Amino acid sequence: MLPLTPAVFHVLLALAGEERHGYAIMQEVAGSTNGQIKMGPGTLYGTVKRLLEVQLIEESHERPDPRLDDERRRYYRLTGVGEEVVKAEARRYAEIVDIARGKKLIRKPV
Repeated sequence: MLPLTPAVFHVLLALAGEERHGYAIMQEVAGSTNGQIKMGPGTLYGTVKRLLEVQLIEESHERPDPRLDDERRRYYRLTGVGEEVVKAEARRYAEIVDIARGKKLIRKPV
């Protein structure tokens, strides 16, 4: 399944450790990338549909208190396979960063 597209990787990252609904996924992606990646609804829901089909994510049936949330929202979470895939992709990116550091293209953070 690797390499993942950037959209797939960022959706899986957004769901790592926390269930989220679509709008919250878009906010997490924008926030975690300091606004460098802004995912629109078409990209997000197309990606979510594909991830559901290949069972990397699943819809959660647990819901927040209805008084605190819109009942129309669908919440998503990683499956076990989805977690393994996003971990593998993160390791792949880390190896690429190590290569770039070895070539002195980027420095190690201080």
